[in-house]
Amino acid sequence: MATRKKSLLKDPRVVAAKVIQGVVAGQSLSELMPRYLEQLDDLRDGGLAQEISYGVIRRYPQLKALVNCLLDRPLKAKDRDVEALIMIGLYQLLYLRVAEHAALNETAGAAKKLGKSWAVGLVNGVLRNFQRRREALMDQIETDPQARHAMPEWLLQRVQQQWPDAWQARVEALNSRPPMSLRVNLSAISRETYLQRLKTQGFLAQPIPYTQGGVTLEKAMEVTQLPGFDEGCISVQDGAAQLAAELLDLKPGLQVLDACAAPGGKSCHLLERERKLKLTAMDVNPERLVRVEENLARLKLQAEVVAGDAAYPAGEWASRLYERILLDVPCSATGVMRRHPDIKLLRREEDIPNLVSLQSDILKAIWPRLAVGGVMLYVTCSILSEENEQQLERFLSEHADAVEQPLDVAWGEARTVGRQIAPGVKGMDGFFYARLVKLCSKPSQ
Repeated sequence: MATRKKSLLKDPRVVAAKVIQGVVAGQSLSELMPRYLEQLDDLRDGGLAQEISYGVIRRYPQLKALVNCLLDRPLKAKDRDVEALIMIGLYQLLYLRVAEHAALNETAGAAKKLGKSWAVGLVNGVLRNFQRRREALMDQIETDPQARHAMPEWLLQRVQQQWPDAWQARVEALNSRPPMSLRVNLSAISRETYLQRLKTQGFLAQPIPYTQGGVTLEKAMEVTQLPGFDEGCISVQDGAAQLAAELLDLKPGLQVLDACAAPGGKSCHLLERERKLKLTAMDVNPERLVRVEENLARLKLQAEVVAGDAAYPAGEWASRLYERILLDVPCSATGVMRRHPDIKLLRREEDIPNLVSLQSDILKAIWPRLAVGGVMLYVTCSILSEENEQQLERFLSEHADAVEQPLDVAWGEARTVGRQIAPGVKGMDGFFYARLVKLCSKPSQ
């Protein structure tokens, strides 16, 4: 039985169907994708499985609407993998340069490899029906905003409210394929030198505006194939995320806390900019701290790595005062949806109040660990105002010893507190930044 199971997963479309089925059931792409890619021997098959999986999830609201139009009745819950195959076929026909006969035959044939021979004819028939009625069906789903914009209705409304004059561009950015962005380790090599090194080896790349070490590759690839990766010259990181280290005015010997550190990209960036920091990289998830340690080791950097809950500080790390605190709080991640399209399925509007409450708890718990005169940088990868400026408006109103230090930068849009980077602007993800300073004394109430 084990041998048969392994053989079933040799087909990239079968792998993609299993991944999509898992995401619909509530699992994340980042958990599922590596596990299933291990079942494929061919790198090209792995690339196709990944492209299809991410693409179908990215366009899920649209593809689901088409499936609803094409099926006479919904499939049973146990046949969600067959529904995923139909979406895979539709995605290939709509968005990939795959010969139509191959898209139909290979996708229908994958149903048999799933152990569901009865579905071969169904998948083939549904896809052929779509070919015949394509124009009419696409016109039909255009009347549904969720399908037309491939976006959950609640989130679409939030984007429209926040950017009434530019919401279409923001939605398009969230639905786009993200660029492959790198952070050049400026303590090891200059950006100009690294760009030249890339060019010499045939890789086209451009600097990311507003960043000191950001680079965007024209074509995504496995990072280990890039020059200098093993030497610690580069790391994968979006340009917007790279702005954090540039806002903390780092100096040798400062006691610094990265309170929600995993997977460690920002911690490493802080140390690349100033190696003589006394940095504590803390996270609530011990398993994710393994990634922090791996990144530190590859870049030959030193930090104290500890497990702890920022909402409930306890232990030695919580007994210290820090002169700089990076607070990249858990959030809806709505600003990074193009990199994590499964957010469309996994995040619900009713999740937001709980996230806002958690962020508030963390802010209140970590603030006493900031030394007088110290700086806290509040960061989210969210585009929702209640997680960003509204969160900080409330915090500042309740803490007389906290004051905003405005960001004098050219990027982002000013909010009542902090600045919002809109998704897609200069190729960056959607991020929010605000900088707070603790006053020298707490005024009497």
